[in-house]
Amino acid sequence: MTKLFRNTALAPAAAFALAAAPASAAPTNPDQNATATVRIVKPLTLTFVQNLNLGTVLMTGAGAWGGATVGIAYNGTTVSCTSTNVACSGAVQVAKYKVTGTNNQRVYITAPNFNLTNANDGTTLPFTVDKGPGYVDLANSGNTGLEFGLGGSVTIASTTTDGVYTGTFNVTVDY
Repeated sequence: MTKLFRNTALAPAAAFALAAAPASAAPTNPDQNATATVRIVKPLTLTFVQNLNLGTVLMTGAGAWGGATVGIAYNGTTVSCTSTNVACSGAVQVAKYKVTGTNNQRVYITAPNFNLTNANDGTTLPFTVDKGPGYVDLANSGNTGLEFGLGGSVTIASTTTDGVYTGTFNVTVDY
């Protein structure tokens, strides 16, 4: 019994002696040194510039019909009025916003679809947002900002009630 007691008393002393011995350090190699980097970016600001307008749509088709799409592309280059059952007129324009932030940063645009509501009777018309690629690159314009457009479209049918339909974009931007 005495021998067992003596061996257990030596085990902690041996462990302490091993822990107290210094580890040998590897030589410093300048090619293996890490560097630390941080990029600070300004907060983004988003400013409204212009409302979207799809103009006036005259329903010309007789009988029951549907699927007449009326819209404008995010960059304003394409205006669609794709059915013989409607005639489109008036000045159309994209919605515009201005974003400012840090130069040389990609800014992602979020703008979900929403409903347009008829001021006369409260009926709704789904509006599909066209935000193009979904981002803009600030390049060297971060301080002065960059304008971007949002387009969109509605699909009408012979059962769509007349009146002025309006709705609100819910636009957010993020790096």
